[in-house]
Amino acid sequence: MGAIRGAICAANTVEDISSRAIELVETILQRNGLSVDDIQAVIFTATADLNACYPATAVRRKLNADNTAFLCVQEMSVDGALNNCLRVCVLTDARSQAECRHVYLGKAAVLRSDVC
Repeated sequence: MGAIRGAICAANTVEDISSRAIELVETILQRNGLSVDDIQAVIFTATADLNACYPATAVRRKLNADNTAFLCVQEMSVDGALNNCLRVCVLTDARSQAECRHVYLGKAAVLRSDVC
């Protein structure tokens, strides 16, 4: 099983959280050559300042992923951490961990400059 990580920053609005979550997951699928059927589960974390909506709701609707397990949780609050940050972990049986291409977009690229 592969666990593909990613992150993106968003404004605290339903529209921006939703569009950024979709952008992030669609980019992960594209860069890893995956389809929705390849996803076993998607786990989102969000910093406490992103509370306007659940990112999973928009992604589930956009990708028609009604049979995919989604979970949204709050990210740990750590001094000096990146604000307005939405993180994701996409679990798939279609890729080994060594084959996974992680995706960090925009301001969130600072979190993992080694993979961006």
